[in-house]
Amino acid sequence: TVEIIPELAESAKRVLEKLGYSNVEVHSAGKTLGWLEDAPYDAIIVSAGAPSIPQILLGQLSWGGRLVIPVGSHWQQELMKISKDKEGNKVENLGACYFVPLIGEGAWKE
Repeated sequence: TVEIIPELAESAKRVLEKLGYSNVEVHSAGKTLGWLEDAPYDAIIVSAGAPSIPQILLGQLSWGGRLVIPVGSHWQQELMKISKDKEGNKVENLGACYFVPLIGEGAWKE
């Protein structure tokens, strides 16, 4: 997982350890999208709303990988699931949602 706030990264690390997860890495990366160093990934979950699907995240998915991200306006988004395969990306709308806005690259322009 990649957190932009260092305190949230530390909290996430403690919770995951307490729950017994040993296959999740936690990184504090400032205002970036993803973690290029260890790509590609089988799954990416974005917990902040974006105006569109960031291409940089699609580039970090492995073949057969899935990206789940809220996409839409500041005030209402649709939770989108993108599955990457050799024939292209399959996009599925999972329904309406509302998340805090993405910060930094891929965010809404003020």
